[in-house]
Amino acid sequence: MSDTVLPATGDLTGKVAFVAGASRGIGAAVAEGLAAAGASVAVAARSEQEGALPGTIHAVAQRITAAGGRALPVPCDVTNEESVESAIAATVAEFGGIDILVANAGVMWLAPIEKTPLKRWQLCLDVNLTGVFLVTKAAIPHLRARGGGSLIAITTTGVDMIDRGSNAYWISKAAVERMYLGLASDLRGDNIAVNCLSPTRVVLTEGWQAGSGGREIPPEMVEPPEAMADAAVLLAAQNADGITGTVQRSEHLIAAR
Repeated sequence: MSDTVLPATGDLTGKVAFVAGASRGIGAAVAEGLAAAGASVAVAARSEQEGALPGTIHAVAQRITAAGGRALPVPCDVTNEESVESAIAATVAEFGGIDILVANAGVMWLAPIEKTPLKRWQLCLDVNLTGVFLVTKAAIPHLRARGGGSLIAITTTGVDMIDRGSNAYWISKAAVERMYLGLASDLRGDNIAVNCLSPTRVVLTEGWQAGSGGREIPPEMVEPPEAMADAAVLLAAQNADGITGTVQRSEHLIAAR
C-alpha cells in the first residue's frame, strides 16, 4: 500500500463520478468539486424534494450545469440493493461508465451506547456501513471495465477518538475504514485506488448540525466543505499506482500536495 502523495493536476476531464449522499453537505461540495475538475457527475441521494434538511439532488445538479459542468440527478437509497443498482445503471447509461465512486451517504448518532435505541444503531449500520458496501459492490465492475479508477469512502476522525467514548456513528465508520483498507489489496491488480477520506476538523453540514445534539464547536475547529472537495479531487485522480490503501485527512492531504 502506498501513502505517497503524488502531484495532482486536478484535471478529471473524461472521467465519470458517482457520488452517493450528494444532495447536501460534504457530498454536494464533493460533487461540485469533481465537476469543476472536469468529471461528469451522478448526483445520487434519496432527497428528490426538500424535506427536514435542505438540499436535493436536483438542486445540486442544477448548480453544476449552471457552472458549465455535466451532472445527472439520480435517486438512490443506499440501503436498498435494487435502488443502488438502478442508480448505477442510470449513470452508466447516461455517461458510458464509471471511473470514480465517492461513498458519502451517512447518518449521525453520537449518543453513548447505553442511550442508543436499537433502531438508531441499526440505521447507522444500514446507511453508513451496508450502504457503502452496496454502492462499492455495484461500482467495482464498472471501474474494472474502464481499466481502473478510484474508490473513496468518506469517514471521520472520530474513529480515532477512543478516549471520548463509543457511539454508533464512529463504530460504523471504523468498519468502513477496515473494509476499504482491505479492499485496496483486493483491487490492486485491477488498477483501482481505494482510500478513505475524512475532514481534518469539523464540517458543519446540515446533517451534522441536526445530529450533533447542539454541540458547540469553536471556530478554529471548523473546516470548510471545500477542503473535502479539494482532497476528493486529488484522490479521484489516483489509480493503484498512486495513493491507495490509506486513510487521508482532508487538510493534511491538501497541504502535502
